[in-house]
This record gives sequence, structure tokens and C-alpha cells, in this order.
Amino acid sequence: MRKTAPVPTTSDFERLLREAALRVTRPRLAVLAAVHEHPHADTDSLIGAVRADLGAVSHQAVYDVLRALTTAGLLRRIEPPGSVARYEARVGDNHHHAVCRSCGAIADVDCAAGSAPCLTASDDHGFTIDEAEVIYWGTCPDCSTALKS
Repeated sequence: MRKTAPVPTTSDFERLLREAALRVTRPRLAVLAAVHEHPHADTDSLIGAVRADLGAVSHQAVYDVLRALTTAGLLRRIEPPGSVARYEARVGDNHHHAVCRSCGAIADVDCAAGSAPCLTASDDHGFTIDEAEVIYWGTCPDCSTALKS
């Protein structure tokens, strides 16, 4: 079972931005906080969370911050088939995701087996593989309970 990391503080976010050679701005801090508080959230949800923190902020500003933080490796963008893009702060490991076919809930799944890239390709076609992306599909506990009722 994965241990829960301590909740990052504003000073933690400031340090992360500086280490990534990014300027510390209120929108960047707000987006980092929103993604940490709402893992696997879509852009619209994150815009709502950022606006609740900062007040008026444009869609484009949030999109630009998400792109910059993803490019810098501070966030990870995932897009399960049939879903909009979602963002998470868990980066730097080769974890996977379980997605509910009914409600779309997403949960982190640690590495399938062994060390990264977790899976060995039957034919790597000459690629040097350093990551594997696996999506497990099924029904989350809430939806499973609702189906049984």
C-alpha cells in the first residue's frame, strides 16, 4: 500500500517552481494547489478551484499554467480514452490508473510488477522503452454497490 505524502505548503510549491526554473506567480501557485487537492481533475474543475482561490482568472491563463507545469515535469497530464484531459501531481514514478466505466472515477495503481517500465514489451521494435502506460478498466466501489441495489 502506498503511503500518503504530506500535504504540500505554499512554500513547497514556491520551491518546486524555482527548482523547475519557473517564476513564482499566484496563478501557478493556485494551479499547483488545485491539482494537489483534486487529483485527476479535468481542466474545468481546476479552473473552478483556481477561481475560488484567486477570483477572476481566465481560462487561457489556467491552460497556459497547466501546459507550463506539465512541460516542467511538475504535473502529469493523463487522457484515458473517451475522457477529457486530467491532471495529477504524482510525477516521477511509473504508476498507472484504474478508470470506472460507469462514472469515470480514476484511481492510482502502483507499478504492475517489477521495476519501471513495469511491463516488458513482447517486441520493442528497436525502441529503448523507459515507461509503460496501463489503464485498468472496471467499475468503482460506489458504482458496483449501486448496481447491486
